Amino acid sequence: MSSFSVPSRKTSLIGAHVPTTGGLGKGPFGYADKVGAEVVQVFVGNPRGWAASAGDPKQDALFRDRCSELQVPAFVHAPYLINFGSPTAETSDRSVDALRHVLRRGAEIGARGVVVHTGSTVDAAGREVGLARVRERLLPLLDELDALDGAPALLLEPTAGQGQSLCATMDDLGPYLDALDRHPRLGVCLDTCHAFAAGHDLSEPGGVKATLDRLVKVAGKGRLQLVHANDCKDVVGSFKDRHENIGAGHIGQDAFAQLFRHPAMRGVPLVIETPGKADGEKHAADIALLKELRAAG
Repeated sequence: MSSFSVPSRKTSLIGAHVPTTGGLGKGPFGYADKVGAEVVQVFVGNPRGWAASAGDPKQDALFRDRCSELQVPAFVHAPYLINFGSPTAETSDRSVDALRHVLRRGAEIGARGVVVHTGSTVDAAGREVGLARVRERLLPLLDELDALDGAPALLLEPTAGQGQSLCATMDDLGPYLDALDRHPRLGVCLDTCHAFAAGHDLSEPGGVKATLDRLVKVAGKGRLQLVHANDCKDVVGSFKDRHENIGAGHIGQDAFAQLFRHPAMRGVPLVIETPGKADGEKHAADIALLKELRAAG
């Protein structure tokens, strides 16, 4: 990655969710170099399945060393099937096992954080019951992190509000964090597409500031540790999780410029999860645009 250049940590690094084809020690960095990523997010297994990948210690070491050498922070996204609000015992047990495994894998590859969706109740039991399930299943895992060498933070990613969502808006973060005793290992990953779809109009004047102000007030200073920078294919309040390239959706380019001007974003990395083919052309364009907006801010 000879073209790689890391800006000051006082600014927000900009990167992408990257493929691991060819192994963790090689695949992510070739793609990151191609698209100009300064931070990477990876899966450490099948994101749409329960099977746990043991990993390869040699590849893990290569990944850690490369991240350290290039000063590239890394994050892991947990499998999409994880849902601690589910009423189903099998889903509950599998969610616990899957997240415990991913947190361990995150530590092994030196990841700064593991992102997990906040889930839903699925049934009509209601949010209070759903949050009680989350507490019972997730709080012990958070306590286990104290004994895990190099443990990553667990970053809660609010959803787009679809179904019986337990946490979609910034106000929803309060009860969710309270259910977990506002554990010190917890952080927040804000997905701009999710927030917009859940009803936060980031496209309107002052919308980004209002949303981030509310996040800080509800979750507390320092909880925001990662942003998934995605435009949205659908209108505000649609409850649809459909990502679009930066500036090509209903959120619009100016909202992303506003992100870089908010004090809560100081040093918080951004990762794109936008549409794009394997050649990385669209991802490179999205990252280049975000870098222009960062420089202007």
